[in-house]
Amino acid sequence: MTVDTSARPRDFDTYWDALDEDLARYPAAPELEPLPLRSTDFATVYALRLTSVGPYRIFGYYSVPIGEGPFPGLLLTPRYGSVNHVPDYHDRRRYAVLQMMHRGQRLADQPFAAAYPGLLTHGVDDPTTYVYRGIVADCLRAAEFLLSREEVDKNRVGIIGDDLALITAARRPHFIAVQAAGLTFYRLMEARQRTDAYPIEELNDHLRAYPDRQDAVARTLALFDPLHHVSQIATALAAPLLSVGDPGSLSGPEWLQPLMSALGEGVERYTLTHEGGTDQDLLDAWMANKLGVEPRSRFWSSV
Repeated sequence: MTVDTSARPRDFDTYWDALDEDLARYPAAPELEPLPLRSTDFATVYALRLTSVGPYRIFGYYSVPIGEGPFPGLLLTPRYGSVNHVPDYHDRRRYAVLQMMHRGQRLADQPFAAAYPGLLTHGVDDPTTYVYRGIVADCLRAAEFLLSREEVDKNRVGIIGDDLALITAARRPHFIAVQAAGLTFYRLMEARQRTDAYPIEELNDHLRAYPDRQDAVARTLALFDPLHHVSQIATALAAPLLSVGDPGSLSGPEWLQPLMSALGEGVERYTLTHEGGTDQDLLDAWMANKLGVEPRSRFWSSV
């Protein structure tokens, strides 16, 4: 019997509530170490270490503007890949901004170093062993840290990323603006039949090797599909923005329509031009407007 991944899993709330309970058992135990080589005359950058489920120590770059706060906050969830970088120069001017590295990524790769390709299917046959259970916990812990800081204006905090941003915003409903692009987990069991691009092709590789595990994998992935999470974003009245690609693609308007419907009437969409500077500046301006700061074009002077 084939699993219907479009339906919200019956154990959805049980699974995610158990993760919250697991995470709550571990004190975050934050450590902040100033990084003079990364800091500037307008912002101090810190190496941040936090404890997540496991227990596992994760890493982040946390930058705070110099001056009188509180400042609007911005959480950047980790991308799919081994390395995440110090937040953008212009973001460091305006926000208390946190770029997290989840378990397995560079600077958070002890004792577990993620394989690329390979991370997407690590432990995927069982939702209790799936690596993304811990990765989501890492993002939730990062959100908790940022939202707890005295220098952060709790009424002006945004989040940017992919599926992880949507799931984090849904489970920690204190963000007023959510910007998402480049989704992987959305309708993933369907998406794998329409592309051979990585990282999605990792799933095809896994199921070619273990065809008898398809239903088990589908059950796991359904728990991580942002489609089943985002109604909580709509309920929290956060402003969501989805980046939309070309018609017919896995980021196109037709493909994303169920997700946009689930996000409710408040969802906005930005149609990508595929002109890097243009897209970056317009997305920057959207978030800046939501958080009450000035937009900063990447083509502007740094002064």
